[in-house]
Amino acid sequence: MLRITLWFLCLLSSVSAYLLTSPHGKKSIYSRAVANPSISPSQTIQCNSYAKLATSLSVDVAQDYMKPGVEFVSSTLNPTLLPLLNSLLSSSPNFRLYSIDMLASCEYLPQELTECVSESCEVYPIDEDSVPPEVIKVDSRQYEFDLDGWARWDMPTEDYYDTQDVPESFTGYDGSVVWKFIHEKIAFKPSTFVCGSWRRDFNNAISGLHSSISCHILMSIEEKLEDGEGDVDGLVFREEFDRRLGTKEHVENLYFTYLLLLGAVREARHRLLEDCDSNFDGAEDLKHLLSQPIWDESVIDCAAEQMRKHGTKEDDTFWKARMRTRELMRIMNCVQCNKCRLHGKIGVLGLSTALQILLGKSGTGVDRQVISKLHRVELAALLTTTGKLGRAVMFYEDRIKGGGMGGG
Repeated sequence: MLRITLWFLCLLSSVSAYLLTSPHGKKSIYSRAVANPSISPSQTIQCNSYAKLATSLSVDVAQDYMKPGVEFVSSTLNPTLLPLLNSLLSSSPNFRLYSIDMLASCEYLPQELTECVSESCEVYPIDEDSVPPEVIKVDSRQYEFDLDGWARWDMPTEDYYDTQDVPESFTGYDGSVVWKFIHEKIAFKPSTFVCGSWRRDFNNAISGLHSSISCHILMSIEEKLEDGEGDVDGLVFREEFDRRLGTKEHVENLYFTYLLLLGAVREARHRLLEDCDSNFDGAEDLKHLLSQPIWDESVIDCAAEQMRKHGTKEDDTFWKARMRTRELMRIMNCVQCNKCRLHGKIGVLGLSTALQILLGKSGTGVDRQVISKLHRVELAALLTTTGKLGRAVMFYEDRIKGGGMGGG
């Protein structure tokens, strides 16, 4: 009887939150997304209470199952692994180069035939001579994907983009319409699930990816304000920080997604080490990163275990999550800022690869056969996105702990 009562209360909370944020309520998801682009439907529901301020973290945002992982990330993992990961991602072409289709048509939203008005939106492929032949060879061989799998990616062409040349940054592009579509159409509606659902975990993972993007935009805004660049005139850093990361849900989901991807890297590290045998540029750095004893700590798996636990106890509709990660990649073609499209596609592929590693095709757990078939671009996106999330977490903690909230 108690279990039924708790279930009913949780369902009531979910439905109420959805009604309050739907177009039929007082304030729509769209109007809130414009005001705060990091808000998603999943973030309006919290079935567990959040912890208060703690001395070991700037803000203890984690639910009980995540607290050890959040503490471990902040105190041990980021200081140990993030410098190694950043070094690898900045030096090795194997993890910097992506062949992305910048001309693909948007299939979901009507669009004006105009490009982003800011020059900072534009990106250009690197010279063909700068692309290592082994990268071209591997990508041309590994173009196939599972039609019913988690991940899809653009077919390789002669155009490659270097993430070091075009880092994720503030461009002035307004992506609120795309984010509205993602949070309303691709994320699961709260009315379709209750507490302890993989659907909620899925929504939180998307929200965490959104929060990571917000952090990188904030980093760029802060830098531009310090340099006196004109394209941020009128922006106040504290106001932008509060607008984009102003709730505990935004930050909790950031940690959740980071831990999810760390769990995937931990699970796939033996597969990654196999690739090191080919002695590609950066292989030694990758070996050094993955041989760190810190990867043996099981606390890294807290988010992955939570999602696996939820996935194995539900019905056979897990295919809907796989379908939605593919749609998440396709909606990136509606982003009219090419720099944003580039980084958006890499982030989505990184998240899709993590889910593929951790959940297998059915959602019931790790499938070694799936991991053995991962392609270069999937593994590169996984590590790149993990690095992005790690830097986002460190940025957030530094600004909260250090009080770096200048008025702009």
